[in-house]
Amino acid sequence: MNAVSQASPSAGQGARIVTIDVLRYRPEQESTPSWQSYAVPCCEEWTVLDALNHIKDHLDGSLSYRWSCHMAVCGSCGMMVNGNPTLSCKAFMRDLPDRISIAPLANLGVIRDLVVQQNRLLDGLLAVKSWLIPRELPPRDDQYRQTPAQLAKYRPLTMCINCMLCYAACPQVALNEGYVGPAALALAQRYNLDSRDGGALERMQTTASDDGVWECTFIGECSEVCPKHVDPAGAIQQMKLASSLQWLAQRAPGGSSS
Repeated sequence: MNAVSQASPSAGQGARIVTIDVLRYRPEQESTPSWQSYAVPCCEEWTVLDALNHIKDHLDGSLSYRWSCHMAVCGSCGMMVNGNPTLSCKAFMRDLPDRISIAPLANLGVIRDLVVQQNRLLDGLLAVKSWLIPRELPPRDDQYRQTPAQLAKYRPLTMCINCMLCYAACPQVALNEGYVGPAALALAQRYNLDSRDGGALERMQTTASDDGVWECTFIGECSEVCPKHVDPAGAIQQMKLASSLQWLAQRAPGGSSS
């Protein structure tokens, strides 16, 4: 582990000093990741993201990570904090020990330092057609209408912010590179439950495939780590049931795929 970088005296007198071990990877300098430690004077109200911004601004401008909104809306700042998939803008330093580790999200390719590849999610969203496939066109000069009850069926799944914490928590993502993944499958179910949508059977070609919902072993870690209380694990079980019922319907006398 590299020597600890010391904070400047102007960073704050009397603040609690926290040693932050960051797993660094700079492809132009090194072939494998290595740990680097920083001593950071942390204020009571700081989050992990604030501590990283202090490192970036005062100690080491080469540190790379993603962030944007600082309010758990954009989903950009996901990383492993003490081994747990976490939004760094939601984790307060006052709740953490005097030494913490920060690493890029697990199960995802690393571009540089804490910046991970997002193709696993993006490819999954494309594969499951996570957009509205209209059941029918709305009346001319009008719009689609829904009752509050119809909206309530899928609204919780719309809260996903694409932070990919569920991919870092999922053991099946780690084991199977082809697995569509929890967020993409949950967003597929979001549209399956939408009264305006007619694409459930079309999506089932992917969601019920070997790399779809049946790859899920229902550990439930994806739902545990979700910062927006989306329940990907539950959505996936709903899709398993729908897939099973469709399979039975096709094999019943006079059954069809409709």
